[in-house]
Amino acid sequence: MADKLIIVESPAKANTIKKFLGGSTKVVASMGHIRDLPKSKLGIDVEHDFEPEYINIRGKGDLIKSLKKDAEIAKTVYLATDPDREGEAIAWHLANILEVNSDKITRVTFNEITKNAVQKAIKEPRNIDINLVNAQQARRVLDRIVGYKISPVLWKKVKRGLSAGRVQSVAVKLIVDREEEIEKFIPEEYWNIYAELLDEKSKKDFIAHFTGKQGKKVELHSKEDVDNILNDLKNAKYIVTDVKKGEKKRTPAPPFTTSTMQQEASRKINFTLKKTMSVAQSLYEGVKLPQGLTGLITYMRTDSTRISDEARKVAKEVINKNYGEKYYENRFYRTSKDAQDAHEAIRPAHIELAPDDIKEYLTTDQYKLYKLIYNRFLASQMSAAVYDTMNVTINANNYDFKASGQNLKFKGFMVLYVEGTDSKEQEEQEMLPELQLNQEVKLNKIDPKQSFTEPPSRYTEASLVKALEEKGIGRPSTYSPTISTILDRYYIRKEQKQLVPTDLGKVVNKLLVENFADIVNEEFTANIETDFDKIADGKEEWKRVIRDFYKPFIKEVETVEKELEHVEIQDEVSDVVCEKCGRLMVYKYGRFGKFLACPGFPECKNAKPIIETIDVPCPVCGGTVIVKKSKRGKKFFVCENNPDKCNYISWNKPKPGEKWSPEENEKIEKRKTMKKASKRKTKKKKS
Repeated sequence: MADKLIIVESPAKANTIKKFLGGSTKVVASMGHIRDLPKSKLGIDVEHDFEPEYINIRGKGDLIKSLKKDAEIAKTVYLATDPDREGEAIAWHLANILEVNSDKITRVTFNEITKNAVQKAIKEPRNIDINLVNAQQARRVLDRIVGYKISPVLWKKVKRGLSAGRVQSVAVKLIVDREEEIEKFIPEEYWNIYAELLDEKSKKDFIAHFTGKQGKKVELHSKEDVDNILNDLKNAKYIVTDVKKGEKKRTPAPPFTTSTMQQEASRKINFTLKKTMSVAQSLYEGVKLPQGLTGLITYMRTDSTRISDEARKVAKEVINKNYGEKYYENRFYRTSKDAQDAHEAIRPAHIELAPDDIKEYLTTDQYKLYKLIYNRFLASQMSAAVYDTMNVTINANNYDFKASGQNLKFKGFMVLYVEGTDSKEQEEQEMLPELQLNQEVKLNKIDPKQSFTEPPSRYTEASLVKALEEKGIGRPSTYSPTISTILDRYYIRKEQKQLVPTDLGKVVNKLLVENFADIVNEEFTANIETDFDKIADGKEEWKRVIRDFYKPFIKEVETVEKELEHVEIQDEVSDVVCEKCGRLMVYKYGRFGKFLACPGFPECKNAKPIIETIDVPCPVCGGTVIVKKSKRGKKFFVCENNPDKCNYISWNKPKPGEKWSPEENEKIEKRKTMKKASKRKTKKKKS
């Protein structure tokens, strides 16, 4: 009999915690949520003040019985679900379902799965925070009402299978609005004039760019403007009229929040949001090291940049030891005023476990993300990088040219980590020669360049998360599922890393904008999030928020159902002829993505997958190379003649004239064999 029963959400987390506790403690997993609203109906009693109608999740009957049995014989039950609102709600549901005396049920949380953190939490239990539970209930109920009331309207007026959601609809609107900006964009011509100049003392060239005349800015919009200036500059002397020397510091970025981790993982290691959160979850719950299962990072759903004093102290020791005292600086970062600040920033749980020291125990993805988190955290506590800077103004016949340069004299945090950006990285500027006031420099050549303004960039997953966060839409835990949902619904698609609205997405967005203005209104959605925060702080009553929302909302729904006409969406026509009836096939969307179907359905039921090919021939036989995807979504390349006449298959896209080694084929086949063997072992264990 176990004196203590600890219930967590996942088996991995349970296994990591077990090793920190004695034999009188049993650790089990609830496998996530144990109760939820029913899928088959709204599940909210509108007539009785929006009371939720929770039911046990199908398929969890045996697990619930087992949890009840364990709870009945334990002296104390510790509910140790994740330390956020959703985790608090899961704990509350567990407390309601276990059917034991409430006196022996208690709540514990830890920001990191380490021995000290777990043991400290067990010594400092608390009651379930009903305010956090109610904040989560409010979100769940409001989102259920939006989804279950608007989605049927879309089914009736557009087509079945569509859905609408409070956050997802705003995300789609942002993407559609950006696409419209791009389509309406009219490029404007502008010119720059660059002068390549020579300092004859040092024999060093440098570039200066035209800025204006006699201290006033002048913009160049045509070749005529440029030619007039070039005529005036003939035989001009280039004189240095101003020299400013200085020092510039570049400070490190703060440690990761959920959104900054998602953005940086997208930029630096090409992870999708979904992949980032999945890998982060595995690092948090525990990785098998020689010393046993070890949680490597703190909780990965947070909007705070705060770190503990203990972590700060250990970071100082590591930086001083590995880089020297001049590289350390005790830094504090201001957390956003809208942040919940419930947890620390994302950081290594064991700073002594450097990524390269444990690389062999991590998967490739775990290593990449752990290294990113580890280096970002250490760099956040390091000294600023220091540059010597120089800015000069050069006058030629009253026209102004400016040049600037910089020289990195102390790398500081940049020895370890430099934050990525969504824009093109600027090249490091070279330092200018030692120019003196009133010095004449020689003109080597003058180079006018025509350019055109560019439209705004499409959103990527990273830049969309940044926009959602800046506008206060959603919270750290919602970004990844939101983007996954609108991709799965085919409201948007990915082109390279860019998010592009589909015709379906545009139609649904137009319908929502014209008929449910509040649902897709950025300010309204952000204000709802603020209401949820107030509920979590005990400053607002959750059902009042739902009441205030429901009355005007349901009137909108009823009006739209009566007045909106059916919206016809035309399927995109392909150039593929149906071999059964001769019609041009159309593109359809199903569970497994885009496919071709005959528009003559149901008379003609012909359908087939879309075959993606590349323009490089097979390096073995010269046949067409087909692009396929593994079960995990990773692309690989295979010859159309494989396996009958050719054995070409590769993870890497072939290049023209490139030779191919059959070893790549062996690696893929070996991986397939290992997976099959693993499945057989799993089946044997179950039986």
